Amino acid sequence: MKTVFEALSWASSYLTEAGREKNAAELLLLNDTGMDRSKLLASLQEAVGEDELYRFRRHVEMHKEGIPIQYIIGKEQFYGREFFVNDDVLIPRPETEEVVFHLLDRQKRAFSEAERLNVIDIGTGSGAIAVTLALECGHFSVSASDISKEALQVAERNAQNLGADVCFLQGDLLTPFISSGKKADIIVSNPPYISEEEMADLSDIVRFHEPLHALTDGGDGLKFYKRFMEELPLVMKDKALVVFEIGYNQGKAVKDLFRHSFPNAEVEVVQDINGKDRTVSAVITS
Repeated sequence: MKTVFEALSWASSYLTEAGREKNAAELLLLNDTGMDRSKLLASLQEAVGEDELYRFRRHVEMHKEGIPIQYIIGKEQFYGREFFVNDDVLIPRPETEEVVFHLLDRQKRAFSEAERLNVIDIGTGSGAIAVTLALECGHFSVSASDISKEALQVAERNAQNLGADVCFLQGDLLTPFISSGKKADIIVSNPPYISEEEMADLSDIVRFHEPLHALTDGGDGLKFYKRFMEELPLVMKDKALVVFEIGYNQGKAVKDLFRHSFPNAEVEVVQDINGKDRTVSAVITS
């Protein structure tokens, strides 16, 4: 195994036999050689350097054992930008990009374009949502929180790398904002919403390697949404937009929670590109 073609062929077959996606081989080789895809495809008959080949084989073995590619290469794309990730944070996903897209669309309908809006992202993880919102909207003043100190270090690194102005606070859910008396026009969160029962259906790559506390609430998947309903009034301005990412079967349940806690809220359930419930948003006025 000396050429690019031979390295790709070996790794693709090896990973496929292990039940992994065969395109993982290409992603790892791109990372380990520093080539872009067009260069890689033009170099199929060229030799792979010994150091590169050693690194590639090690990374292929790591992925075979279930370690996500994103943790191996240390990055993932989100909303057209590259974010650093490690095993302290969830890997940003395309479904969450749709949540951000919906938030950006609905805030235009809810607020005047001239308004300066305070935005808080709860459970920020890698900072993907907070950093993206800060960069996409110049009239947003963005703050973000996470209970994990390690996750906040990742988020701060991403904000610095991408030039985003985000204020980060450590704490459980809305607690740091309640303590500081900070009020928000927009509250967004992608909380742990996978139920304990559904955890068994996740792939081993997700279940055994991504942070458990960021995946599940250990119960019915609704624990954090229920807590939000109790705490939201303590941080909302007189008018607020609240946007949650939800599980594929949680649209009605989370909508009902909003209806019960805020009877006058304008609630929307939005499906993702696969036709599954993905986002619940509510415009709430006091």
